[in-house]
Amino acid sequence: MKIKSVQLETVCGITSKLPDNHLPEIAFAGKSNVGKSSLINALMNRKSYAKTSSQPGKTQTINFYNINNALYYVDLPGYGYAKVSKEIKEQWGKMVERYLHHSKQLCLVFLLIDIRHEPSVNDRAMYHWIVENGFSPVIIATKLDKIKRSQLQKQIKGIRDTLGVGSETPILPFSAETKQGREDIWDLIDQYITDGTGETGSGL
Repeated sequence: MKIKSVQLETVCGITSKLPDNHLPEIAFAGKSNVGKSSLINALMNRKSYAKTSSQPGKTQTINFYNINNALYYVDLPGYGYAKVSKEIKEQWGKMVERYLHHSKQLCLVFLLIDIRHEPSVNDRAMYHWIVENGFSPVIIATKLDKIKRSQLQKQIKGIRDTLGVGSETPILPFSAETKQGREDIWDLIDQYITDGTGETGSGL
C-alpha cells in the first residue's frame, strides 16, 4: 500500500457523536503498551503521527485517521492498565462498544497481542467481546523482534490455544522496529477494502 496522505480527521471522546463516515474503517484494539501506536505509525509510513504515550492508559479517545482519502485507521483506547480507575474503564468500554455496534463502515478489526506472552485475561475478554459484536478479529502479534526466530511458531500456537481460535483466524507477526510483517498487514487491509466481504472481518 502506497501512503500518499494521512490526516487525523476526527477525535471522539466519551460523550462525542461518532462520525458518519462513508469510507471503509479498519479498527485497532489492544492493551496499553502492546505497541498499537507504533503499529499504526508503521502502517501510515510515518514516524510519530499517532502519538505514543509515556503514560499507559492516557488515551481516552477514538481517533480516526484518514488514509489516502480511501479508508480510515481507527485507533481504539488501550485497555488493561491497572492505574486507570474502574469508572474510566467502564466509560471506555461503553465508548468502544458503541463504536462496534453503530459504525456502518467498520469492515475489519485487528486485535494486538504481545507475542512474548500468552494473551491476558483482558486480551481474552476483548477477543470474545469483539466476536460478540459481530466481528472476527485478525490477530497481530506485536514485538516480533523481542523473540528468537525459533520461538515464533510456539508463541503463535500459545496465542491460538489461549484465545481458542482455529487456523481460519490469521495471526500476523509484526515488529515496529524492523517493520517485518507490515506488507502482510497492508495486503490484508487491501483485500478487505477492495471487496469488503472477507469472512474474518465482515461486520454486522
